[in-house]
Amino acid sequence: MAWLDDLGNDDVALVGGKNASLGEMIRHLGAEGVRVPGGFATTAQAYRQFLAENALEPRIRELTQAFEQGERPLSEVGEQIRAFFLDAEIPAALADAVRDAYQALAEQTGRDEPDVAVRSSATAEDLPEASFAGQQETFLNIRGADALLNAIRRCFASLFTERAISYRQDNGFDQLQVALSVGVQQMVRADSGSSGVMFSIDTDTGFPRAVLINGAWGLGETVVQGIVDPDEYLVFKPLLDDPSLRPIIARQPGGKAQKMVYADSQANTQTDSQAGMSADTSAEDPTRLEETSEDERRALVLSDDEVLSLARWAVTIEDHYGKPMDMEWAKDGETGELFIVQARPETVHSQRAEGLLKTYRLEASRDEVGEPLVSGTAIGDAIAAGKVFRLDDPGENDRFEDGGVLVTEMTDPDWVPIMRRAAAIVTDHGGRTSHAAIVSRELGLPAIVGTGHGTERLADGDEVTVSCASGETGRVYAGRIPFEAEEISLDEIPKTRAKIMLNMANPAAALRWWQLPSDGVGLARMEFIVNQHIKIHPMALIHPEAVEDGDASTQIAALTAGWDDPQAYFVDHLARGIARIAAGSHPQPVIVRMSDFKTNEYADLIGGRAFEPVEANPMLGWRGASRYYSDAYREGFALECRAIRKAREELGFDNILVMIPFCRTPLEADRVLEVMAEEGLQRGERGLEVYVMCEIPANVILARDFAARFDGFSIGSNDLTQLVLGVDRDSDRLAHLFDERNDAVRQMISSVIGEAHERERKVGLCGQAPSDHPDFAAFLVRAGIDSISVNPDSFLSVKQAVAEIEQAG
Repeated sequence: MAWLDDLGNDDVALVGGKNASLGEMIRHLGAEGVRVPGGFATTAQAYRQFLAENALEPRIRELTQAFEQGERPLSEVGEQIRAFFLDAEIPAALADAVRDAYQALAEQTGRDEPDVAVRSSATAEDLPEASFAGQQETFLNIRGADALLNAIRRCFASLFTERAISYRQDNGFDQLQVALSVGVQQMVRADSGSSGVMFSIDTDTGFPRAVLINGAWGLGETVVQGIVDPDEYLVFKPLLDDPSLRPIIARQPGGKAQKMVYADSQANTQTDSQAGMSADTSAEDPTRLEETSEDERRALVLSDDEVLSLARWAVTIEDHYGKPMDMEWAKDGETGELFIVQARPETVHSQRAEGLLKTYRLEASRDEVGEPLVSGTAIGDAIAAGKVFRLDDPGENDRFEDGGVLVTEMTDPDWVPIMRRAAAIVTDHGGRTSHAAIVSRELGLPAIVGTGHGTERLADGDEVTVSCASGETGRVYAGRIPFEAEEISLDEIPKTRAKIMLNMANPAAALRWWQLPSDGVGLARMEFIVNQHIKIHPMALIHPEAVEDGDASTQIAALTAGWDDPQAYFVDHLARGIARIAAGSHPQPVIVRMSDFKTNEYADLIGGRAFEPVEANPMLGWRGASRYYSDAYREGFALECRAIRKAREELGFDNILVMIPFCRTPLEADRVLEVMAEEGLQRGERGLEVYVMCEIPANVILARDFAARFDGFSIGSNDLTQLVLGVDRDSDRLAHLFDERNDAVRQMISSVIGEAHERERKVGLCGQAPSDHPDFAAFLVRAGIDSISVNPDSFLSVKQAVAEIEQAG
């Protein structure tokens, strides 16, 4: 018997990875504020003594060899071995030691019979190269010495569940070489609080500077198994040291339709896997699922302060272990205290080769692929195609074909043998830290979780393509769509004088490209965040009485439910979306263009038609700067400014710069800058730089006047070409005339670069032309452009082309 606070990482052989890690944190991180419930553990030697005194080893060896040689089925072998354990006697010395330790724990807690958590900890568990998560059982809310001894026996038996036997065989572990320790901890009453999973790395992209937290009401098994769609938080680690900042770059409430609680106050409850051990070893009184209330579904399970506390603990734990970590947390509903109840090494991104970036792309346009059949949270960034197999139970493995697409409600460890044979996985429920998500990453499979309707809309035998290549949303398309994969060696990317920056719109995609050695983001499109994540016209939130469309009003009410101030809904979502883009490139500059919808596009936002005129030519109409000081949109622009301030000053991303689009005259520039200053965005204060888009001939002709008002120019080559040549950029019939390489356009670009540099202003260009036309990239470099901003999938080719041009002189 060993007390947890006497254990450390060197004791894996004695008490297994889980218990050794708990002891390590109690001993070394308690002083830094990390709370871990105390307790004690049986040793691996106690397990081996249990085997010896009951003469189990030769019987187990005989059965496992029969399975490995194909003589007996796995289910029969597992059930027989577990029966051996459950019929065996716990050695008297071990029973006495457990009773004494339980009594000592009772004295520490001041309770005659304290409730405890009983956790299995295998000696081969939580290795960096193999995660044994969920392979053995945990029993919660155990009360009394007799119940504790029974739970320990059941933990021993769980070493031989079918999934554990199969997992050890697949990973090359001898079935009898692995021993089991049992940890006994003071209970955290998460049943009346909340719990979940936390990683010190972004699990999908491998972005190392973020902490990902998932949580739900009640016991954390609903998160791990993917029973519910949890709340999700993403925290930017480098800014956590400043107590004045709150760098939560994503805060997304989940559905949390159910919560897991104890069946009664003395339940001997199995939670690590409800389906794990079959009836012969399951708990006598299992947990139950309850429907959550409407208020619980709307409410976040953690406050911002709690999120930041957990994130700081994650950084502390990661720094101590020297590697990314996978943790479980719980909040006691009685005391309100947070605890870390488990920590182990992250096993996916830590094993990937450094310096390589693999990207996937569908070889078809959006119109060609059509609308997705279902969508959900993307796990990984790969693409796969195959035949759908809609399964209700892992026992249906005999009808699953290798390379198929597994479609089911959710997974637990019993599904792993099928998951190993799949090309992709789709589940109805679950978040980014659910079992399906974690195992899919380990197996290198694309998965889409939390689709809600995957099992309803995808039928057996359907040929589908599962794509996780376009950000945080994964999509399932009908048919087998061709795709390509490219592996980029980051070590081979050359350095250039001209800065090569990225165009970004989707906040989730920003983290996917963190490994690219870009010089920042040259164009972050605010309107994408408004359209895809906020969806509501800002003026409809300020003046809801003007929205006469009943359907629009209903949609607005649904989206802003839980927000006391609907305007805060807009500001918060926009600020965090911008901050997430800024995090991917921090501390490099990120230039955020204020909204640049045309009136017809604004009208398509929810509630937008009440505030937008019908224009014959929206491309040349009420757009860009002209809206920002107008009485008809000034209040909406104020919300945009509030979001920028929040992202810079509250969340801490002072690498955010602002850019004003479609600014027609210097007088208009003055009016916009005046409005911004009134909203707390004073150019020059707190390091704020303000750029202007150069997309109108007037911006070139009056470049010196604009340079006196702005810190730099960003050439929008599409609009500039359109307005210089008088060619509608969207006209098929005039497509042969639309060419950024036209001499008139080049003269405009050369002119503004010269004028800007003469006044010590920077000039960049954002557009597709340098990617499509190497000669245009060469022209820009020779003209002295300071930066070129391209889509991420064009970064490598443009970077290499610019390097060659610069070297050639």
